[in-house]
Amino acid sequence: MAALTSSFAWLQLIGFTVSMLICCCYASSENRQVYIVYMGNLPKGEVSIASLHTSMLQEVVPSVGSDVLLYSYYRSFNGFAAKLTKDEAETLREKDGVVSVFLSQKMQLHTTRSWDFMGLSKKVLRSFIESDIIVGMLDTGIWPESRSFNDTGFGPIPKKWKGICQSSANFTCNNKIIGAKYYRANGDFDPSEFQSPRDSEGHGTHTSSTAAGGFVSKASLYGIAQGMARGGVPSARIAVYKVCWADGCYYEDILAAFDDAVADGVDIISISAGSIFTNDYFYDPIAIGAFHSMANGILTSNSAGNSGPDPASVSNFSPWSLSVAASTIDRKFVTKVKLGNGEIYEGTSINTFDLKGKMYPFITGGAALNTSQGPIPADSRFCYAESLNKTLVKGKIIFCDYYTDSDSPIEAGAVGAVYQTGAYKDYVFAYGLPLSNLNLDDGKKVFNYANWTENPTATIFKTQVEDQFAPFVVSFSSRGPNPITADLLTPDLTAPGVDILAAWSEAAPMTDAEDDTRIVPFNIVSGTSMSCPHATGAAAYVKSFHPTWSPAAIKSALMTTAFPMSSENNVEAEFAYGAGHINPALAAKPGLIYDAGEIDFVKFLCGQGYTSTQLKLITGTTISCSKETNGTVWDLNYPSFALSATPGNSVTRVFHRTVTNVGSAVSTYKAVVKSPPGLVIQVQPSVLSFKSLGQKLSFTVTVGAEVGNSMISGALIWDDGVHQVRSPIVAYANLLG
Repeated sequence: MAALTSSFAWLQLIGFTVSMLICCCYASSENRQVYIVYMGNLPKGEVSIASLHTSMLQEVVPSVGSDVLLYSYYRSFNGFAAKLTKDEAETLREKDGVVSVFLSQKMQLHTTRSWDFMGLSKKVLRSFIESDIIVGMLDTGIWPESRSFNDTGFGPIPKKWKGICQSSANFTCNNKIIGAKYYRANGDFDPSEFQSPRDSEGHGTHTSSTAAGGFVSKASLYGIAQGMARGGVPSARIAVYKVCWADGCYYEDILAAFDDAVADGVDIISISAGSIFTNDYFYDPIAIGAFHSMANGILTSNSAGNSGPDPASVSNFSPWSLSVAASTIDRKFVTKVKLGNGEIYEGTSINTFDLKGKMYPFITGGAALNTSQGPIPADSRFCYAESLNKTLVKGKIIFCDYYTDSDSPIEAGAVGAVYQTGAYKDYVFAYGLPLSNLNLDDGKKVFNYANWTENPTATIFKTQVEDQFAPFVVSFSSRGPNPITADLLTPDLTAPGVDILAAWSEAAPMTDAEDDTRIVPFNIVSGTSMSCPHATGAAAYVKSFHPTWSPAAIKSALMTTAFPMSSENNVEAEFAYGAGHINPALAAKPGLIYDAGEIDFVKFLCGQGYTSTQLKLITGTTISCSKETNGTVWDLNYPSFALSATPGNSVTRVFHRTVTNVGSAVSTYKAVVKSPPGLVIQVQPSVLSFKSLGQKLSFTVTVGAEVGNSMISGALIWDDGVHQVRSPIVAYANLLG
């Protein structure tokens, strides 16, 4: 989802805009739009898939030109993107061999201290094959000159790599960034954007360096948050797939990148983007791409979304990928305001400007009305655009009753701005001028001073970094429950996503303020876009120790070793943080794993109502839904447990699970159950005795709950005295129907 960058506008997810494309080779009245035709797995045998796609189009489109077929997906899965009318799309939808046809839309983009905070220090044990791990980043591209991507000391590119570097006059790869490609099917490039894998937004550079950036000492944002910047796997390689641009990330481009990344040989895929609307699993490009990645042994890590704290707002929730929420680390950014009477108030922001304590005239927005606007001027109390009188504001610090944007004070010539707001203050932004956000109580006092004092003055100090309690899930992070499968706990876990310092594109200004021309090599940004690459880096770290583990095994290791979190700090409990806060170092040695493969997810899909015909196409096998394969969601071998009930009713479910021993060859695990009042949990057997590594043992968990109109959380922990393999158990009243 959209990275939370310089202003509140990046946090508010903009409306879901459909890409309207009119093909010039047809009558002007015939509007064509981009549709995705998804056909499942690659067919067996020698088949020209591109020719197959063209033939299908020729049957429904009067004249198939190069401007109709945009992409053929044929390297990792089967499908194509084409410009179609609604009727043509409907005709294709009814054809044999088609799983789904859906309109292409666009998705929005959803560190010095963070890795140390998670216990993954720069001295942590590293695998000798970490440099063979390839992390595929689907984002806005990358700034290759950043110190985070220096390839000094790197050996040759891993032989397994099959991708390309789409070099251009302004972009080349190296032994760190081993591959790069850009995707823009509609060919519509803004003049400010690079027609290459180079990043003009900053987002992709930030996420790539968070996941796999190298060691950079003394990194900071104008001296703020100074320290060693690094990714989770500093010696891993990066493959860049530029699918996101200033106006978003289009479905057809995302699927083309997935198709390439899987075939290119990446080990982990990371994508920090998503929709604000709920789509079924095989009408969503990320879920489709992640399914075929999983089938090829590649875990997809994706952001949960920035639409919290609303319930069921999570945007990436397929069980075969990793859905990551965003939480805080143990530092906060404080920007103090000093008044002419000597009083000092603490606000929040990232203020890199240093006024050196100089006191400036202080004025309220309400006293600086621009009366030249017309008969009904905008209320200047809120510092709306063009509402301020430039003559009265220039050279002063202005007080605004509520935060709208920082552009108006800048345009009016203000030296700085102080806002009072009741909005969430668990994350901060940088602005194009000195600015501090005060709470309503302090804001009232400052307003009274500015409004009733003769010749009031004020100054704003440069931001200071202070300690804070952490972690807790930030307010903007999207919450569960899973909007498609109610009894599947989502998000899976949480990772640092607030105030993260990482590399930045030097083609992108530090903030989105129009007059801000500051260029920085590192920037501080918030969003589930930032938590996702933390989980990506952690997954790559685990993969480096266990290169043969399946995506589900890596996901299980991350979830069952996560730090438990408390509902005292997040009322939404597991719907905010899933299994808990990621713990990368411990995840490399989880003791037991809940493994699952393609067949397990196919059984799950049978139970979700998918037909045998659909699943044969999706998997490319002869599997069919039957009594043996019609699995319920409660039987999916998932590392968490969830059950829902209609409000006011009790519910009982039986879960079947199998764990694989990856700890000590001979070991005995005892079941430790955490069950609050209203939740009854029974485990059979309650002791698991293993005699060898790789041995699998099965058990059942019976959960009974009186949920009323709320949510009850418990846990099952398998404990051998060394490993504590923890799974959350959640029962809740499903208020969404």
